[in-house]
Amino acid sequence: MTVTERRVDTPQGEARLVTHRARTPFVTLLLSHGAGGGIEARDLQALAAGLPRHGVTVVLLEQPWRVAGRKIATAPPTLDDALVAAARTLRFRTPLVVGGRSAGARSAARSASGLGAVGALALSFPLHPPGRPEKSRLPELAGAGVPTLLVQGENDTMGRPEEFPAELDHVDLTVVPGADHGLRVAKGAALSQAEAVAIVVESTLEWLVREIPGR
Repeated sequence: MTVTERRVDTPQGEARLVTHRARTPFVTLLLSHGAGGGIEARDLQALAAGLPRHGVTVVLLEQPWRVAGRKIATAPPTLDDALVAAARTLRFRTPLVVGGRSAGARSAARSASGLGAVGALALSFPLHPPGRPEKSRLPELAGAGVPTLLVQGENDTMGRPEEFPAELDHVDLTVVPGADHGLRVAKGAALSQAEAVAIVVESTLEWLVREIPGR
């Protein structure tokens, strides 16, 4: 695996791309972060560290608001602008899967079809604000238009696994037992933090191998 970094221009300002390149990739996975943190999130870093040895090039997108040093994310449409602009700077020799965590998962679902992606990865999809199930964002996930892997913590206050309807035919669900929205597990839980992160990586790899055309 080789790791490279570069800045790219987007309509919202300069973004940062950190590429973890597989030696012989069969897919490129472009991931963006949530509204409360950056690409240092435990799940994004685990995917970037673990997947390239299995033929997955992982590109982490740091949104312009983070690059500029701001603490508050910009509006959802601006996240899509930066994701699309970043994707279009990449030279794809493999199929593209777009994804992200939380707000990044929403952006990926909204943008996947327009980018010609063959799939979407939704980590901790924020189905609704905490305690506000009536403010559902389900139409974004339902409208992704591509096969989607949803990885959700069992105790995610922004959308527990059982809140997602089973009739979403294009969505596969992986549950991380005992995990919250940040995919953290409590100390002393039946599942260790390392085991929780391993579920994210292993389920993503299994899904990619199964879903990528011609694989």
